[in-house]
Amino acid sequence: MARPLTVGLVGDYDSTVIAHQAIPVAIDLAAAAIGREVLYRWCPTDSIMASDFSSLSGLWCVPASPYRSTEGALTAIRYARETPKPFLGTCGGFQHAVLEYARNVLGWDDADHAELSPDAERAVIAPLQCSLVEVTGGVRFQEGSRLAAAYGTPESVEGYHCSYGLNPRFARELTSGPLQVTATDESGDTRALELQGHPFFVLTLFQPERAALRGVTPPVVTAFLHSML
Repeated sequence: MARPLTVGLVGDYDSTVIAHQAIPVAIDLAAAAIGREVLYRWCPTDSIMASDFSSLSGLWCVPASPYRSTEGALTAIRYARETPKPFLGTCGGFQHAVLEYARNVLGWDDADHAELSPDAERAVIAPLQCSLVEVTGGVRFQEGSRLAAAYGTPESVEGYHCSYGLNPRFARELTSGPLQVTATDESGDTRALELQGHPFFVLTLFQPERAALRGVTPPVVTAFLHSML
């Protein structure tokens, strides 16, 4: 019998956060879709520096930031990017994966997140022009992307709970290499990114896990689990 897969959930669990309620349900639904047992383990950000991720099948950096330890979250993301290990970042996970990439791939030591450092000169994550807290909207996937393959359709309607996203000032430099924009909203604003050359490294500003609370299996979570096989 095949050993169960284990997903490390990078974040600080809060039972009142809708995404945290949804994620275990999403994993269970996606596990049924791929026909494998999948376990999950919370990885609190303030204990990550002493964590061993080698036994995990993949890492999911979850919503609800700021995290207790930004450095802990960035350490986990860097591990997944460099190992390489399947990685999914949703909402806060999207934001912190961009920050990790800016600092450790582009070498921007001063890169920061405006929620953490409002006066930062190089805030690669900045306040959105229009807040997406409890907003639902359409997204269009880039042809040939992992998201397009996962959904099997060029468009989807997704839910959000965020006020920060990719800073347009730095978007071109951030996405001119292996980190590519793979989903946009109706206005053309970035809503998902993927790291080319990695087995699975997908970042969504939206929270696809929310669909699980309606009994819908989130396609990107199924694709994430499938990439671990």
